[in-house]
Amino acid sequence: MSTPNLSAHFSRPVLALAILHAFAAPALAVNDAAEADAQSMTEVIVTASKAPAAKRASVGGFSDAPLLQTPASVTVIGQKELQDLQIRNLSDAVKLDASINDSYNAVGYAEQFTIRGFKLDTNSSYRKDGVAIPGDTQIPLENKERIEVLKGLAGLQAGMAAPGGVIDFIVKRPTNAPLRTVTLEARERGTLYGAVDVGGRLEDTRFGYRVNVAAERLRSYIKGADGNRKFISGAFDWQISPQALLQLDADYQDKAQVTAPGFQLLSNGRLPSNVSADTMLNKQPWTHPVETITSNVGLRFQYAFNDDWHATVSANQHSFKRDDYTAYPYGCSPEGWDPVFCSNGDFSVWDFRSLGETKKPLSAQAMIQGKFATGSLRHEFTAGMSYFNRKDRAGKYVYDEVGISNIYRPVIVAPSDGVTGPVRLVRNDKEKSVFVQDIVSLAPNWKLHGGLRHIDVDGYQYVLKADKEIRAKHDFLLPNVALVYNPQDNIAVYASYSQGMEHGGTADRYAANANVELTPSRSKQIEFGVKMDVTPDFMVAASLFQIRKGLEFNQYLDSSKTAYNFVREGQAQHRGLELSAQGKASANLQLGASLTALNSQQSDTGNADLDGKRVPNVPALKAAVRADYAVPQVAGLNVNGSWEYAGRKAFEYSNTTFVPSYSVFNVGAAYATRLAGTPAVLRASVNNLTDKFYWRDVTPEAGGYLFPGASRTLKVSAQFDF
Repeated sequence: MSTPNLSAHFSRPVLALAILHAFAAPALAVNDAAEADAQSMTEVIVTASKAPAAKRASVGGFSDAPLLQTPASVTVIGQKELQDLQIRNLSDAVKLDASINDSYNAVGYAEQFTIRGFKLDTNSSYRKDGVAIPGDTQIPLENKERIEVLKGLAGLQAGMAAPGGVIDFIVKRPTNAPLRTVTLEARERGTLYGAVDVGGRLEDTRFGYRVNVAAERLRSYIKGADGNRKFISGAFDWQISPQALLQLDADYQDKAQVTAPGFQLLSNGRLPSNVSADTMLNKQPWTHPVETITSNVGLRFQYAFNDDWHATVSANQHSFKRDDYTAYPYGCSPEGWDPVFCSNGDFSVWDFRSLGETKKPLSAQAMIQGKFATGSLRHEFTAGMSYFNRKDRAGKYVYDEVGISNIYRPVIVAPSDGVTGPVRLVRNDKEKSVFVQDIVSLAPNWKLHGGLRHIDVDGYQYVLKADKEIRAKHDFLLPNVALVYNPQDNIAVYASYSQGMEHGGTADRYAANANVELTPSRSKQIEFGVKMDVTPDFMVAASLFQIRKGLEFNQYLDSSKTAYNFVREGQAQHRGLELSAQGKASANLQLGASLTALNSQQSDTGNADLDGKRVPNVPALKAAVRADYAVPQVAGLNVNGSWEYAGRKAFEYSNTTFVPSYSVFNVGAAYATRLAGTPAVLRASVNNLTDKFYWRDVTPEAGGYLFPGASRTLKVSAQFDF
């Protein structure tokens, strides 16, 4: 693959200088005199950060920084939490943060979310070590050290991204001490899981490794949504010299699982009733699993010129391939073409097939960072350039109505005899940006954060349904400014203003402008926050925010309401309050609490049915609380419990239908012991303890779908550390 021109231009000078310095020391150390000279020099050692994960994050800026000093709302979900709660996917992990909600998050398909009420962009809102990766399938967690969530605009940090925020997956790095961990898990419906995590240093300790392997037999709470998953990854470090560190990582995942579509509203305006959470609507003899293969190859080079200045060059090549099969439920043709099921539970079955879909985005970034003073002002300076090339390929899909089934009494229908078309390039976007940030210490307890990113976008889209090409070029300037005041060393108060840009939404397959993407949209945010380290191990935080952006929705073309366009009209305004507490509340008690109160409103749409209404699928109030208690009377025993609450949610943009609020309780325990002399942790948990039925996701997308939450699930696992 040829190297993108911009990447070459900005990386060559920095990379050449850094490599020259990196290899100079080893080359000169060929005689005793040179070795003596090298030993007499002051060493500047660059390594991966060893800071406690829960106290620091890099997603809020361009380097690993204390959460207390980051003028943004950031959540960190560490490896210990993932292990203790037996979390294997992002959908379970983000339940710990009340600002995150599901958004067309179908079992067996891509995991999709909103943050602060805004849907994330699967092409730009997900990151791996700071560079963009697609979120079109389950992102594996086996090789992730932690998950960092930046809530709110990320224009400066990420460039083109949805206004809700970004989710960054931090890859596990080699360990200094040998690591040998095996995890085995079983779930009550037959899911079996096994994983191996090994790491350490070679005899030449400049070289380190971390390898993760996992396999999973998937048996969902939805009957028939079965599948399997295989994963392998490797991360390698080379400490070229005390100043230079080269890091390489690669991963591969093969997943096949039958997807579970949601329900639609009934034609009488009611929610489906007397249905079970395990009901499968994609149930035909010709149903196939959705088959997805993904891989990443990442490279990062860090060089410290001295104590104050260092450079970083990073890149990632992602590969995604999917064959998509679904017996898709949509509407009920005997009663018309509205996106609703018949009042008796009948629905139209559509044979959907899209084969050979691929995405191969390349991300690259180079930056230099340093500290200096101008008079009495101290500066923490960052400047850099980034490049993102998105290439998508797809072919004409089959989407044919093939019969009628029923949510209570499934009916077998014959598949379509249609065939998919040849795969071709349908998207080729090139995003080039330059960015600069300066954090100025105005006084001992005042810091001013100022940043600017300029983005050039050269886009190409081929619209399959319309058989036409669309080319567009855009450029944007995105400012970000924040003021941080520390009245005490353990308290930070901040105010910030930022702007962001996101790619326009894409019309669904039913719209008159199907598959067409709207032009990019600008968003603006103001935020005020306060953070406090109550103790070195326990932090509380509060933030108030307002985000405004253009509202995108389906607009009917006439009073018959039989056809619509996907448009951007008016404004979505989200105002909210976020409260959080996380850490060690006492010697034996770990607490995590998150609460979000959100006022979302639509305005200036020109439609009285929409103006003043809430944005759908987002509760006005959501809370998540988790506690883990080390039982002092029994060495090694921990018990935990959590509570999730979501207020009622609107189903449509017109707010005609609301789904009820819900509470879900989860309990678990972990016991650290030795088995045959091997350290082991035995874990057990029950999710949805009361087996409550609830609608977890009520998205208006694709005509509107309702997804039930998981029924009660027992999980047991054993972790062995050799």
